[in-house]
Amino acid sequence: MAKLAQTSVKYVIKADFDAEGIVERPDVIGALFGQTEGLLGPDLDMRELQRTGRVGRIEVKTESRNGKSKGKIIIPSSLDSAETALIAATLETIDRVGPCDAKINVEKVEDLRSTKRDYIVNRAKNLLSNLIHNLPETATVTEELKQAVRAGEVVNYRGLAAGPDAATSESVTLVEGRADVIVLLKQGIKNVIAIGGTSIPQVVGAISKEKEVTAFLDGDRGGDLILKELKQIAELDFVARAPYGKEVEELTKKEIFKAIRERIPAAQATELKPAATERKEVQMPPRTSGYRTYKKPVAETTYRQTSRVVSRTGVGYRKPSTGTFSKPFSMPRIIRKKQLDEKTKKTFKEQTNELVGTKAASIYGRNMEFSGRVPIKELQKSIKQVTEPFAIILDGCADQNTVRLAEGVGVKYLVCSDNKDRIRSNSIEILTQKDL
Repeated sequence: MAKLAQTSVKYVIKADFDAEGIVERPDVIGALFGQTEGLLGPDLDMRELQRTGRVGRIEVKTESRNGKSKGKIIIPSSLDSAETALIAATLETIDRVGPCDAKINVEKVEDLRSTKRDYIVNRAKNLLSNLIHNLPETATVTEELKQAVRAGEVVNYRGLAAGPDAATSESVTLVEGRADVIVLLKQGIKNVIAIGGTSIPQVVGAISKEKEVTAFLDGDRGGDLILKELKQIAELDFVARAPYGKEVEELTKKEIFKAIRERIPAAQATELKPAATERKEVQMPPRTSGYRTYKKPVAETTYRQTSRVVSRTGVGYRKPSTGTFSKPFSMPRIIRKKQLDEKTKKTFKEQTNELVGTKAASIYGRNMEFSGRVPIKELQKSIKQVTEPFAIILDGCADQNTVRLAEGVGVKYLVCSDNKDRIRSNSIEILTQKDL
């Protein structure tokens, strides 16, 4: 009796039987072969089908109780659906099992391929769900790729971080640190060398004797100090400066090339001073004789209905009338700084250090979960995809547009490298590296 390979089984016939007496498995098998013989012709004879392997091993489970037997019959089949259905219907013509009257009822014909398809679909859903869950955001992958490429372009030239063209170019641009090198590489300026801060190595002097040197310095006090030291150590040809109050690593592409175009001979370079529009003088009100008084500025407001009047002594109401009255300006709201726990402060500080030179922003969600890192120019689009954003950490200075964006999505903390414009917010705590 041939056994059907498990891999070739297409259908399974499942049937129940009831016998009016005690019967065993050989009785049921004998009834299946004997009473179906010749019903469907020689091609579908049960013995022949099993001999050729188109019907597999017949499983029979019997149970006897109170002088009667019942059980289940399972027949695997590799025939097509129509032939399998004929075999199943033939089973119900059997009316005796062994010496007892019996009745067989086909419960169902199960398509094993359908079962496999259901398993495949469900398993594929689970695999796809895990794949999507673990798939990083496109912006994050893109930024990591850009950082890897930019970092890979930084080479070592005479012990200094530099661009790949620093050794072969006849002219070089000196900047303060590695972050500045990365920023200029991003804009295609590859003959750049980092001098490493205010402690300038002597090799810079040797380089200045071999090449045309342009010093591209920050627009702050540190840039002035480096300029003085460079003039003592190196033979500078030109000096370019970032706008007052800005660092080279904070500049846009337009600002970088504008500063380089407007470079001046080193002999004419002096300390950078703020423009006149940036120096604002505050005029205090004049003192009067006797008691020192200060009158708040007032604005004339036209009213045509009952007006609320606020004074030092209380609140009253003025009768309807046409005219003007003086209404004091409201004083700016003063925000008390929140106390940061040490764990959050440490996270902010570490993330700020990691962002140096990347021109990127890190976003943290509720409970300080890291949501991703994106270029600052893509922050407006990416922040809206984060549920309940808690903090934004910038590689750069905070400006009013960034503060408004953060206020709009409910951010609690905005951490930046500096806050030169002293921007404030009524709902956000703005922190700088000094605060950490």
